[in-house]
Amino acid sequence: MTTHGDGGAPRFTNRLIGETSPYLLQHAHNPVDWYPWGDEAFAEAERRGVPVFLSVGYSTCHWCHVMEAESFEDLEIARVLNERYVAIKVDREERPDVDAVYMTAVQAMSGHGGWPMSVWLDPGRRPFYAGTYFPARDGDRGAGAGFLTILNSLADVYRAEPAKIADAATSIVEMVRSAMAGGDGADALPGGDVLTAAARFHDGVFDSENGGVRGAPKFPSSLPVRALLRRHHRTGDAGSLRMAERTLERMAAGGMHDQLAGGFHRYSTDSRWLVPHFEKMLYDNALLARAYAEAWQVTKRRDFERVARTTLDYLLREMTAPEGAFYSATDADSEGEEGAFFVWSDAEIRDLLGARAERFAGFYGVTPGGNFEGRNVLFVPRPDEDEWESLDAERETLRIARESREHPQRDDKILAAWNGLAISAFAFCGRAFAEPRYVAAAERAANFVTATMTRDGRLQRSWKDGRTSGPGFLEDDACVTAGLLDLYEATFDRAHLAAALALADRTEDLFADAGAGGWYRSARDNETLIAREKPVHDGAEPSGASVAAYNALRLYAITEDERWRRVAEGALRAYGRTLADHPGALGEMLIAVDAVAATPREIVVVWPQGEAPPEALLAPLRRTFLPGAVTLGAADGPDLEALAQLSPVVASRTTRDGRPAAYVCERGACRLPVTGATELEAELR
Repeated sequence: MTTHGDGGAPRFTNRLIGETSPYLLQHAHNPVDWYPWGDEAFAEAERRGVPVFLSVGYSTCHWCHVMEAESFEDLEIARVLNERYVAIKVDREERPDVDAVYMTAVQAMSGHGGWPMSVWLDPGRRPFYAGTYFPARDGDRGAGAGFLTILNSLADVYRAEPAKIADAATSIVEMVRSAMAGGDGADALPGGDVLTAAARFHDGVFDSENGGVRGAPKFPSSLPVRALLRRHHRTGDAGSLRMAERTLERMAAGGMHDQLAGGFHRYSTDSRWLVPHFEKMLYDNALLARAYAEAWQVTKRRDFERVARTTLDYLLREMTAPEGAFYSATDADSEGEEGAFFVWSDAEIRDLLGARAERFAGFYGVTPGGNFEGRNVLFVPRPDEDEWESLDAERETLRIARESREHPQRDDKILAAWNGLAISAFAFCGRAFAEPRYVAAAERAANFVTATMTRDGRLQRSWKDGRTSGPGFLEDDACVTAGLLDLYEATFDRAHLAAALALADRTEDLFADAGAGGWYRSARDNETLIAREKPVHDGAEPSGASVAAYNALRLYAITEDERWRRVAEGALRAYGRTLADHPGALGEMLIAVDAVAATPREIVVVWPQGEAPPEALLAPLRRTFLPGAVTLGAADGPDLEALAQLSPVVASRTTRDGRPAAYVCERGACRLPVTGATELEAELR
C-alpha cells in the first residue's frame, strides 16, 4: 500500500494498475513509473538511450515489501529511476521464464540469489549488473553503497562507458546461456547406480537429530522424502525409511508446521524446524500432504495421516477460491510485523485457556520468555499422538481467537502448476484415506483449470479476476497432467485420463527437445528471451522436467504406446549426467529413475455393470504403498471396452462369475484374477 495519498486517494498511479498480478498491483501506486515486462518498456529505453532497471519478486516476499517501503516509495529514489532508467516490475510466479533467466545472471555475478531480484539491463534485454535486496542509502543496514548510490553510479557508467557495459553484457549473456543449456546427457539409462549414489549423498547430508539436511535455513524440499520411501520399498533399505520418518516427524513437531490450523510455512530459519519464515505456499502444502500420505501407507503411523489431513483441511478452509481452484500463497507479515498473526505470548494463552493453559503450554513449548522476539511459536518438544488428540478443544479456542487478528495478505491468483500439485495431493489423499470430500475438491479444481484456464487449446499460466496472464510453461502442463492422472486413479472417470493424454501430447509438441531429449521450460512459440532454459534442477517445487519424466512412464504403463517409453528414456538420458554427478539436484526425478529400476505393475479392477466400484478390492489398494504402479478400473461392458481404447492392458479383463475382480499385471502380463481383499493383498506383496 502506498504511503503517498491525499484523503485516502493515492497520489501516484503507474502502468501496473492494468495488471492482474497481486504483486504488480501492490506497486501500482508507487511514485516509480513502473512498466510491466514487454516490448513497450524496452522500446522506450532504446528511444531515450537509458538502461532498464528490472525488479522481480512475488506477493508474499518479505524483503520485497521492505525494499518497496525503503526505496520504491522514496520520492528521491523514484525520481532517479524515472529520469535515468526505464523501470520494469515482474511477478516471478507469473513469469518464471524471465525470473529464471535473470536469476541465473544474479547467481553468476554474485554467487547467490533471492528476492527481490534487482537487475540492470540494456535495451536489448542483456544484463550488465545484478543483485538482490539493496538498502536504500549508504550505511543503511550496514551497507557500504546504498541503492540510490548504485543507481546513479551505474547510470553514469552506462552513459560514459558504453563499450564497458556492452562487454559486460556480452560476457554475462554467454554465462547465462551456458548455464541454462541443460548440460550433457548420458549414454546409459540412469538406474540403480544413480539411486545408490543418491542414497549415499543423502545419508551424508542428513541431520540425524532434526531430520532434513543439516544446517539452516531448512527447506522441506531439501531432502526428497518420497524418493527415500521408494528406495526403502524397492530395496528394503532401513536407512532410507529412517531418514524419511525422522524428517516428517520433526517437521510436523516444529514451528514450521502451523500447530493450530494445519499446513506448513515456507521454511525454517533454524536447524530445528522451530522458527519459520511465516509465508505459506500452496505448492509446499500440496507436496507435503502427498508425502505424509505416502509415509502413512508405508508405516500406518496415525500422526502422518493426521498431518496430511489437517494440511488439506487448511487448504480447503483458507486457500480455496469460490470457483474451486486454489489460491497461491499467504504473506509472512501482518500488522507490519513478520509472524504477528501466528505467535503468542504466554499471558495471552493463559487468559484464553485459564486452568487448561498449563497442560497446553507444556505440550507446545510455551514459556514466558518465548522463542521468537519475546513471543512463542508453537511447537511440540515431545510428540505424543494421544496427548495431541486430547488438546483439540484448546487448539480450537486459540485458532478462533487468532481469527480476530489482522490476517496476512493472501495472493489470490490461480497458478496452473501449483493447482496441478494440489489436485494430485487431494486426489491421492482422498483415495488413500477413502475421503470423498478430498476427491471432490480435486475434481472441482481440475474442472476449473482444464476449462477456465485453457485458451485456444493452450493451458494458461495464471488466472485472476476473470483474466489469464498468458500461455503456461512446462511445469504447468506437466503438473496438471500428473494431477489428472492421479484424479483418474481416484475416480476411474475416463474423461480425466483422456484429458491427461491430450495435455501430455500438447506438452511434447510445445516443449520437447526432440534432438537431445527432455524439455524446455518455455514453449517453442513463447517470447524469445536471451536464453531458453532447459531445467536441470528441482527447487522448492519440482521442475517440470522431473514431473514430465514420471508422467511419460505412467502413460507408457497405461497405454503401452512405445512413444511414451522413448520420451521417458530420452529424458532420463538427457538428465543422466546431472543425476549421476549432482544427486541432490533432481530429487523429484529420482522418483522416475526408481520407477525404471523397479518392476512396473498395472492393476485392473473390473466390476459388474450397474454396480459401484468394489470397496472390498479398492481398500487394499488404498492402504498399500504401490510406487510405480498404475491402477485402472471400469464396469464390465461398454465402459471397459471404451477404456480399452486408451489402455490395452484392460482388454479381455472381465468379472469372475459375476463378481468384481482385480488383476495384477507386470508389463501387460496379468496373473489370474482375484475377488477377495486377502487374495489381493497377497498379490500386491
